[in-house]
Amino acid sequence: MLTKTLAAELAPAIRVNSVCPGSVETPLLRGVLPDSEEARERIREVYALRRVGEPGEIASAILFLTSARSSYVTGAALAVDGGRSFH
Repeated sequence: MLTKTLAAELAPAIRVNSVCPGSVETPLLRGVLPDSEEARERIREVYALRRVGEPGEIASAILFLTSARSSYVTGAALAVDGGRSFH
């Protein structure tokens, strides 16, 4: 709701969007997951794409939202989560 509220308040001068990432393969994630293939498989099972995201995939979504290609997008919460939000 914060994204939508800010988008409504700041339009048309400023577009406001948010990126909602799923788990991303980073040192932080590796630090909190048990070091076993079984644990990694349990994580993958909750994602429709059956894998954890890569940092570049999140960056690509952000790049899209900051580019001219998204000039008509505001108030959007973009789920970049490998299908976790619906799976």
